[in-house]
Amino acid sequence: MERDNQTIKKITETALRLLEKAGPESVTMRRVAKAVGITAMAIYHYYPSRDALLRAVTDIEFERIIVVFNQLPAHRSAGFRLRRMMESYVDFSFARPRVFDFVFLQSRPDAARFPSDFRNRSSSVMNRAADTVSEAMREGALKKGDAWEVAIALWAHVHGYVTLYRANRFDFSEADFRALVRRSLKRLLHSLKA
Repeated sequence: MERDNQTIKKITETALRLLEKAGPESVTMRRVAKAVGITAMAIYHYYPSRDALLRAVTDIEFERIIVVFNQLPAHRSAGFRLRRMMESYVDFSFARPRVFDFVFLQSRPDAARFPSDFRNRSSSVMNRAADTVSEAMREGALKKGDAWEVAIALWAHVHGYVTLYRANRFDFSEADFRALVRRSLKRLLHSLKA
């Protein structure tokens, strides 16, 4: 079993490296298997298809985002944690741009959709965002309302900025862009205050 876990880890790490280096087209079962040191047929023992492997890689990335969220100080206000969640999304887009593109910009048949999947709590990342929005509403930091719609609005706001930056629509350094996003997010949160 230990050997299988090690092989699974090697497969997903290799797929992530290929994805980050050259995009999803570079992630083929044959290429991953060769890099791991197993046969092309053996990789299907672990993942029945390329789509299954890419789903596993996406799940790993969502888990990494949750780890970042979990490290946010619980003693700080929900508003502070919301800002840091949104800023960590920007961090992710800079740290792993091609993985970010695959996870958040490309159409995927297994991607969670608003409202049904989110309201059914099928997205660990957005669950945390909506829960934090609800907490901010209870604290009186945000107007009472639909926590899911507010969470989506915050995410879409930051996502729009990141998408425009990635499309080279800003003549800013990374530091200036991050400062702009922080200011914009602060304005948006202020407009949502109770």
